[in-house]
Amino acid sequence: MNGRETLEEKARLGRGRAHTVELTNRESAVFAGVADVEAFNEEEVVLLTDMGVIVLSGEGLHIVKLNLDEGVLAVEGRVIALEYVQDEKPAKKGLFSGLFK
Repeated sequence: MNGRETLEEKARLGRGRAHTVELTNRESAVFAGVADVEAFNEEEVVLLTDMGVIVLSGEGLHIVKLNLDEGVLAVEGRVIALEYVQDEKPAKKGLFSGLFK
């Protein structure tokens, strides 16, 4: 990769793997079909999958497993939202920003 590709272009490189999301009790999430993790902290994990960019928002999030060869990511913490995004860079908006304009 030359560093100039968009997030969606990077995600397309991994196409062909099955894409699944398993969310358990809003406390853990396991993703398959992960091409890369773009960014992460305790409140947000931005990952590239074969189906596009996903932003996982929450509290106390931490990565417990990451295997890009297998395309697997496991995250624990309080999950608040899971969003597929179309933009190159995910927007930093609050949970209710779309409701109050």
